[in-house]
Amino acid sequence: MADFNVSRRQILKGGAAAMAIGAIGSLGALQARQARAATAGATRLGPIPGPYGPLAPVADQATGLELLQLPPGFSYTSLGWTGDLMDDGQPVPDRHDGMAVLQRPRPDGGADTVIIRNHERGIGTAIQAPGMYDTARIRDGAAGGGTTNLTWRDGRLERMEASLGGTLINCAGGPTPWGTWLSCEEIKTNEVSANGKRHGYVFEVDADPSKTSGQPIVGMGRFSHEAVALDPRTGHVYLTEDDRNRAGLYRYVPDDTSRRNGALAKGGRLQAACVRGRRNVDLTVASMGDEYALEWVDIDDPDLDNLPAPASFPDIDAGGTLSGPFAQAWSKGALRMSRGEGMWHAGNSIFIVDTSTGVDGDGRKGHGDGAVWVLDLSSQTLRALFVSGRQLAANNPDNITVSPRGGVVLCEDGGESADQFGPGARLLGLTGGGETFYLAKNNAELTDTQIARAGKQVPEGDYRRGEFCGACWDPEGRTLFVNIQTPGITLAITGPWQHGGL
Repeated sequence: MADFNVSRRQILKGGAAAMAIGAIGSLGALQARQARAATAGATRLGPIPGPYGPLAPVADQATGLELLQLPPGFSYTSLGWTGDLMDDGQPVPDRHDGMAVLQRPRPDGGADTVIIRNHERGIGTAIQAPGMYDTARIRDGAAGGGTTNLTWRDGRLERMEASLGGTLINCAGGPTPWGTWLSCEEIKTNEVSANGKRHGYVFEVDADPSKTSGQPIVGMGRFSHEAVALDPRTGHVYLTEDDRNRAGLYRYVPDDTSRRNGALAKGGRLQAACVRGRRNVDLTVASMGDEYALEWVDIDDPDLDNLPAPASFPDIDAGGTLSGPFAQAWSKGALRMSRGEGMWHAGNSIFIVDTSTGVDGDGRKGHGDGAVWVLDLSSQTLRALFVSGRQLAANNPDNITVSPRGGVVLCEDGGESADQFGPGARLLGLTGGGETFYLAKNNAELTDTQIARAGKQVPEGDYRRGEFCGACWDPEGRTLFVNIQTPGITLAITGPWQHGGL
């Protein structure tokens, strides 16, 4: 297998990412801590006090609006609002979602920090970008999803431009070690556009928009993708599926191991996770410390259409369908999750979020408050690091990221996150003991007068329930970038991170 051609910066970043193992402790120690925690309860019922201090409203340095609640000593700048004019002449698309920070070389030998941002848009107006996939009509509109690139230099926004267009529901994704972003379509459909193109794929986006092809990576399957995480040692790409109670956990083994833009689209094997020695293991309800040894089965046809669910398939609505890859995986004994969402590689592990693990008040499986799993890439062992038993602990975590210092941050997707700091979605820190703490709250409640004074184009509204998404760090770990999906705002947060474990 070919070696990665990485820069010194990437090597240093990889070494820093390995600190995540130190932050969460060795997996053996983690297991012991979780076993002790299990004696007190199988889930977490509330947060611990935040190491950075209590939250309070803080004014945005760009607009003066109090968009966030943060601990003392933290500040932030908003950028890339929906409707802002980009450098390519288009308005910033709405529905900001998953992101990653990449490095783009400059002619002077330096490198720019480039944030690639997904837009989880459905059928509507197409984003015009260098990389275009589907330009034909779908029903009464066009595929409105895609990505935009934001160049960040010396603490400020230098440039914004579209990079990928003609896609649908670009939710999350993941970075590659060679400096590209894998953008995932979160849609499960057999529908074909007027030019015969289907949706539900993964696309590779370059830090240089002109190098984005718009070509789908068909071998990674057609299903309701959420996120990906790449193991740099093997080149295997791990993928989650967001389809309630019929969601597999996958990996893609590429044929082309040159580790460069376009190599993944040349084909490979899609595989699904099974629990060793057991068929169709159910992970829709979990307890902290649960552990499973995984093995992998091949998916024969990654591009297979969705299929009707067998009448015996549990815990889904009548008449429901299974994605083609999951139907094949299930028939071979694969496991299922509730709703696989965020993933992030750090050290020799991949953190995996299942946003609705658990049961609700009506006893419905896969309708809980969520969990975080850790996959040890060497042993292929999956362990439950955190399971929420109450919205105060975590309300449907979604995207996840790990800082260069090894700190884990979760973005909440649950809208009704009321706590001692009031209503609003939260950013959560996650400790090595599987405990959460509050890092930030959405405080965006905007009037027409405030919006006009800020020079923005979004509608008036109370956006505090708008989900956080796309959390990612700059290479030095000084700035945490994150989105508020609605009305569509990107935020750059700075502060004394080193004083609290993140």
